[in-house]
Amino acid sequence: MANRGLFFGAVLLLHVLCGCDARIHTLELKNDTRSIVHLNTFGFNANGSLDVKLLSLSIPDNVDYQKYPVGFSISKSRVNGVLSYTAEEPKTCPLILKESPNDQPQILFIIDMKLSRVIVRPLGLLDHWLRATMKSEDGSVKDESVRKTRDTPEAAAVVPTSLNTTLSPAGQENVGPAIKINAVTPKPAEDEDDGIQLEKGKQQIIALDKVNGNFHFNITFGPLAEGLYNLNFHYCLKKVPGLDSPYSLSVAVREVNPGGYLSAAEIPLPRLYICMAGVFFTAALIWVYTLMKHRYSVFKIHWLMAALAFTKAVSLVFHSINFHFINTKGHPIEGWAVMYYITHLLKGALLFITLALIGTGWAFVKYILSDKEKKIFMIVIPLQVLANIAFIIIESGEEGSSEYALWKEILFLVDLLCCGAILFPVVWSIRHLQEASSTDGKAAMNLEKLKLFRHYYVMIVCYIYFTRIIAILLKVTMPFQWQWCYEFLVEASTLIFFVLTGYKFRPASNNPYLQLPLDEEDVEMDEVVTESGALEGITKVKKTSNGRERQRESTL
Repeated sequence: MANRGLFFGAVLLLHVLCGCDARIHTLELKNDTRSIVHLNTFGFNANGSLDVKLLSLSIPDNVDYQKYPVGFSISKSRVNGVLSYTAEEPKTCPLILKESPNDQPQILFIIDMKLSRVIVRPLGLLDHWLRATMKSEDGSVKDESVRKTRDTPEAAAVVPTSLNTTLSPAGQENVGPAIKINAVTPKPAEDEDDGIQLEKGKQQIIALDKVNGNFHFNITFGPLAEGLYNLNFHYCLKKVPGLDSPYSLSVAVREVNPGGYLSAAEIPLPRLYICMAGVFFTAALIWVYTLMKHRYSVFKIHWLMAALAFTKAVSLVFHSINFHFINTKGHPIEGWAVMYYITHLLKGALLFITLALIGTGWAFVKYILSDKEKKIFMIVIPLQVLANIAFIIIESGEEGSSEYALWKEILFLVDLLCCGAILFPVVWSIRHLQEASSTDGKAAMNLEKLKLFRHYYVMIVCYIYFTRIIAILLKVTMPFQWQWCYEFLVEASTLIFFVLTGYKFRPASNNPYLQLPLDEEDVEMDEVVTESGALEGITKVKKTSNGRERQRESTL
């Protein structure tokens, strides 16, 4: 079942990566009915820029769009470090706002198809510059092209050079065929000025091309405008009860910061991941050295722990390489991205399998799993495969797609189920040791193991709470530039958890967890040898079932 899940996961991975655009987005929606489409969230530093091009828009033509407008909004987070976008839609359409709450920066782009224009309405305290093909009040076009953003890397085109798009109201009759265009990246103008500085309450008008039927704008963020911004598409007709007319949309988006395509919170991540990969690789080498040093006390589970540490290190290396290419090219290199997702999937499966096996005491105190323990693995492994598939789709997909929110909820729910499932074997082992310590004659040994299992249970619970809850709370309270600390805390806590787990279950003769109970035949033989003084001083060699550990025990 696990192999089958991995196969389907790999096939789905290759399918998803075919349309992955990373920081250069092209979102296409067909027959959508959402009133708000969250296109993207990005942290802009000073001189960062947002480039948006509407490729096609198909909307009903029998609606008063002065009353129910259609367009885009760029809004800054209301609280520093906390996303202003939520899954719950506001009661009123943001495009009809005249004032911004708490004077937070907000820029509205209202599409007026009848007059072939886009009204730009700046709200709040602004430090932004607009570059676009402007249009005066009398209808004349002021500029002929969009300015090129300064301090940006040599970028790929905003959209593919051979993308055919249309822009026409849905259901329109007797107007001939829809306009078919070839969307190309606008050439930069020779005049490299700063564009038009947006001011609160001062509207600007962008030309909506009558021939090509699209529009294109670029926003540059000044030093006072740094922050975390959300780009949304609004379809206010959906707010009216009883009206549920679908629309189709195609839009290209590109976000750039000085020096690269990564968001402000993601800029340190390539260096962070490669450093943590070195730390995990060093820890894995130390663990292998420990296993070789105590090779007569090593079990298969120890080598599985070593494989987990090496897989974690390799996954971080590919993760760092993936972010490096996103930063320099605006999109991942497909081969490196596939390697990262494969190692990430293997790491997740190995993690939960290893933790569950340690919790059951497999290979340490027993060599056969009970039926209920086998059921845990039958549940955890497919769930972990599903969680990794959801993670890959979230990482590779577009935030504005209708399936994005669903897969994000699936990932959160499945991950919590996996974390809860691996606690059951630990709880069962604790109960078993509690009963054994009161019934057999090895109470001291069982109490030591019971203490160890209780420590292990607390370690798992603390690890789950910190990486799934506490770290996320810290992320949403940090300034947007420091949100990379969330990834650092998660990786650091994972390293500490690995080290503590390795120390608790290290292969050493003085580790109470590795002191296997003797078989009944061995116990009887010890009693016979001890009671008979004729064989005093003779040693007995005991061989464990793994065939590696041999101990010499003097008969007293």
